[in-house]
Amino acid sequence: MSLQWTAVATFLYAEVFLVLLLCVPFVSPARWQKIFRSRLVGLAVAYGNTFFIVLIVILVLLLLGGSRGVGGGGPRGGFGGLLRRLVTLISAQAALGASSQAFRKQAEGASQAARQYLEDNDALRKVK
Repeated sequence: MSLQWTAVATFLYAEVFLVLLLCVPFVSPARWQKIFRSRLVGLAVAYGNTFFIVLIVILVLLLLGGSRGVGGGGPRGGFGGLLRRLVTLISAQAALGASSQAFRKQAEGASQAARQYLEDNDALRKVK
């Protein structure tokens, strides 16, 4: 395997590894959300779009160079969009989990207030 295909394969294997890492079931979405909001990931995101475009250009150049030398295609991959979508979905799941806990606490508070009002109402009826 030539150096350029080794570079392309390494990039694709790294993306597959990251996708599988994000799909690990024993890491909660809330933990992923904390990781995504860290300074290091924030710095990576700030420069990530530029890095991603440069990497895509390099991969396209490698693909063109490989197809010119071999006479046909090379390894196919579309994991970049999948990786971005997976991060978005995990973040959304963490946000929904937090909001559902807030709604549950609000509903429990309303239920307790209703019980208290019913008890007060029954106590007032007994007094009359």
